[in-house]
Amino acid sequence: MNQNEWNQRLTGQCREMLCRLYGAESLEGQTARYRAAVEKFVSLFGERENLRLFSAPGRTEIGGNHTDHQRGRVLAASVGLDVIAVVSQEDSGVIRIKSEGHRENVVHLDNLKPVKEEENTSTAIVRGISARFAELGYRIGGFTAYTISDVLSGSGLSSSAAYEVLVGTILNGLYNGGGIDPVVVAQIGQYAENNYFGKPCGLMDQAASSVGGLVMLDFENREQPEVEQIPYDFAERGYALCVVNTGGSHADLTGEYAAIPAEMRAVAGYFGKEVLRGIGKAALMENAAALRGLPGGDRALLRALHFAEENERVLRQADALRQDDFEGFLLLVKESGRSSYCLLQNVVSTSSSEQQGIALGLALSEQLLGSKGVCRVHGGGFAGTLQAYVPLEDVQRYRCEMERVFGEGSCYLLRVRPCGGVEVK
Repeated sequence: MNQNEWNQRLTGQCREMLCRLYGAESLEGQTARYRAAVEKFVSLFGERENLRLFSAPGRTEIGGNHTDHQRGRVLAASVGLDVIAVVSQEDSGVIRIKSEGHRENVVHLDNLKPVKEEENTSTAIVRGISARFAELGYRIGGFTAYTISDVLSGSGLSSSAAYEVLVGTILNGLYNGGGIDPVVVAQIGQYAENNYFGKPCGLMDQAASSVGGLVMLDFENREQPEVEQIPYDFAERGYALCVVNTGGSHADLTGEYAAIPAEMRAVAGYFGKEVLRGIGKAALMENAAALRGLPGGDRALLRALHFAEENERVLRQADALRQDDFEGFLLLVKESGRSSYCLLQNVVSTSSSEQQGIALGLALSEQLLGSKGVCRVHGGGFAGTLQAYVPLEDVQRYRCEMERVFGEGSCYLLRVRPCGGVEVK
């Protein structure tokens, strides 16, 4: 379809899908957003007759803080914030992606080996995803795309995973009939981030974005993780799901992040294992004296205890949601937050102790919410975001107070999106 045909379709046949993705209250704004993206594509690359639209969401972590890299369980959800793409399939053998506010990424498909100079760039992601598609026997080919994202970098909602899932969803839709399983699309994105971009991440972010909805993910089998969707609407229970960006740079925190899986693996190695999955709390306590002497010392043992408890807590959280025991679920969220703060220790950076935005945000949230809501660190930690479950009648007050301290636009009200990476039709 060309620009005029899409303008008509977005206000006609696409309305139902847009409502499903973003909610009826956002229909008008999202329609305008897609129309603007199509218009921008045409202004950059000229009118095309084969335009297609794709979307991939950001994600929020619900439970399972720092468990995925130890083959543990997580609860996560795709959210209404996403990255969208206007795409034209090409037979040029070149992928060309222009993202709003960024330089164009160009990858020639006759050269899919890692390029050292591309590490930490979006071009590396595109090249890595294309290479992995080809390695796994899937079809690849050229396309031109223009993307717009409201999953802001640094928002804690994983803009990188959304971008990876978007590229994989485009290749899946254009060249593979949309037949590749969403979990495989997620694994391909993780592969690109690990081996081309240069970041040793787990699979949670990509899987939550690709599969969609509120999901429990079990990574015990790394090649075939178990995925269970658990439909749940927090708003129906009278609560809003908020994420607050407390600020702070992640640039100097690489060592802090890397230390968590490294110390956990050191403890696992004591038991002759690669990761902590399968090592229970009782075994850790029985061997506590010896484990204190491992690299990381007492902190490594505390982090291992966090994993053992958090991995089981995810099961209890999922069960509470299945049984619609929301009060029980909130208590478990509070437990998870306390464990991250005290055992995992990813709220305050030891290398930059004056930067304590998350700790401050948690303290303020507890004062504002009292006994009516709960909060916890969100995602990697040390800097960035916290998560809060806020009674609907208190949302405006909570948002105003958090933005008074952390800046306008720092508090995101999230809607759980029922599906992951998709072609918009």
